Amino acid sequence: MRVVTVATGTATLSNMRMVLNTRALVAIGAAVMLLAASCSSDGADDTATGVNIVATTTMLGDIARTIVGGDGSVEVLFSVGASPHDFRPSSAQVTAIYEADLVLANGLGLEEGLSDVLHAAQADGVNVIEVAELLDPSTFEDREPCSTREEDESHDGACDPHVWLDPDRNATTAELVAESLAHIDSSVAWEDRAATYADDLAEADATIVDLLDGIASEGRMLVTNHDSLGYFSDRYGFMVVGTVIPGGSTLSEPSSVDLANLVALINETGVSAIFAETSEPLVLAEAIADEVDHEVEVVSLYTGSLGEEGSGAESLIGMLLTNAERIASGLS
Repeated sequence: MRVVTVATGTATLSNMRMVLNTRALVAIGAAVMLLAASCSSDGADDTATGVNIVATTTMLGDIARTIVGGDGSVEVLFSVGASPHDFRPSSAQVTAIYEADLVLANGLGLEEGLSDVLHAAQADGVNVIEVAELLDPSTFEDREPCSTREEDESHDGACDPHVWLDPDRNATTAELVAESLAHIDSSVAWEDRAATYADDLAEADATIVDLLDGIASEGRMLVTNHDSLGYFSDRYGFMVVGTVIPGGSTLSEPSSVDLANLVALINETGVSAIFAETSEPLVLAEAIADEVDHEVEVVSLYTGSLGEEGSGAESLIGMLLTNAERIASGLS
């Protein structure tokens, strides 16, 4: 597999300021990190030996931990249960990025509050991989192939970042992680671990197909809180017919006309469930359900974060299986 390096482009004024700020943070980083272990969202052990990985999302953190095992440490920046769209890093987390052997980010606009830090770190030589751009991303609107490269004529700024909801793309992510780690430490069989994980994902994929098998083709319509299930729908033959929040970010706000149109659409299609997120309030989705002429269930899915221990979604594979079970139940 060819690993593509993401170009950072010419730094904007804000990027330049961020570079200056982050360099200042690095200067005090050693002292900060001694006191900041509790600031890490996953309680990473700063005494661990081996490779040192920082991952932005809980999903990438789970993949990294699976590949790394006991041969290094993985620090996850986003907290379990938190939305990735409104994250802001602490000074200790910025320092951790600069000290990492490898930084795994999703990219495609998902880490909106972290992008300047990641780009500044990459410009300073930090090994940052934004994996979603390497996984054949699709556009939100028409599910066509898209690119964020300025020289690519297909660039339209509408790439869907939610690639982790497709098991096959997760297997490719594991391969990318293994390839990157092999350049850092060739003494460990990282590729073998990635291959084993890919087999586990393939098994989960087959289970998901079985779970969803009872849903008729005409009933494979999804209404979601925001546009996050595109890759899931592509893989398993569903169609997202409406969203409560327009676009692919939970930071957007629907208008009263948007909400009225969604109520009309649900009435017309007879959709029986609105799929919301465990990381977002249910108020709008429940208000829509109350306005519909027939009974509509609001079902929470794990879309932007893994779940707490005991939720069934505390691993990426568990997350995919739990979501499939809830979708099957909600549409049955």
